[in-house]
Amino acid sequence: MTMTISPILSDFAGRVSGLDLTRSLTSDEVRAIEAGMDRFAVLVFHGQNITDDQQIEFSSNFGPLEQTNVENVIVQGERCLSSSIEDVSNLDENNKPLARNDLRRIFILGNQLWHSDSSFRTVPPKYSILSGRVTVAQGGYTEFADMRAAYDELDVQTKTLVEHLLCEHSWIYSREALGLTEVSKAERTAFNPVQQPLVRAHPVTGRKSLYLSSHIGAIAGWPMHESRLFISKLTERAVCASSIYRHVWRQYDLLMWDNRTTMHRVVPFDDTKVRDMRRTTVAGDPDQHRTVPL
Repeated sequence: MTMTISPILSDFAGRVSGLDLTRSLTSDEVRAIEAGMDRFAVLVFHGQNITDDQQIEFSSNFGPLEQTNVENVIVQGERCLSSSIEDVSNLDENNKPLARNDLRRIFILGNQLWHSDSSFRTVPPKYSILSGRVTVAQGGYTEFADMRAAYDELDVQTKTLVEHLLCEHSWIYSREALGLTEVSKAERTAFNPVQQPLVRAHPVTGRKSLYLSSHIGAIAGWPMHESRLFISKLTERAVCASSIYRHVWRQYDLLMWDNRTTMHRVVPFDDTKVRDMRRTTVAGDPDQHRTVPL
């Protein structure tokens, strides 16, 4: 069967057919997927009953993979997965849903905020690949906002204002918003804020997009209160201006998205039910990203 990519939502989100991710890809298939990502930014692969190793192999076609953070005390004791796989399930070591007051559950509630994965890294990632091993019947959808369209919709005055702004990103900012204010010295060191440009240009298409995330806590050179108010209003405006793709999960769906040009969030669900999701993350290219560690 020949691989095809068909639009789901105009030029935002495409459906990939004719591809079995349990086998190795050809170089032509890899290039076709990359071209699809440049166009759509979000790709959907249905019916991919893959193992962790197969997900890692697929993801590695697109660059080196990020390793999971070992510095974060909140994720200590999680299920034993490969260091190349991020456990974004709601399960504990016994494969049971996390208790309501479990810090790990509170931590993953942050995924319900609009964000770009790992924007707090010095060089933030390129792609995320999320595999739905066990999905829930209601809720738990993943929503995506097109930050290219959000930039395009800005008026000239706002484009001029945001063009050269640098935002401070840290995991700590987004988790403080959930009341996780007790952060260890080691975590503060590990997640020391980094500055990311608020406007980025895609390295292939050249198209500009806003680089927003719940991990933003300040704008360089701005007072804190003005920074947070501006980012909050800009995020609200960006999401309203964007094309929103809501993915309703089926078991064994696999989603792939470009963190450089999208934001996403999880829609709430009954987390007493099992939801087993595994994410691999393709690292960003330092040569294509300008960032300033604080």
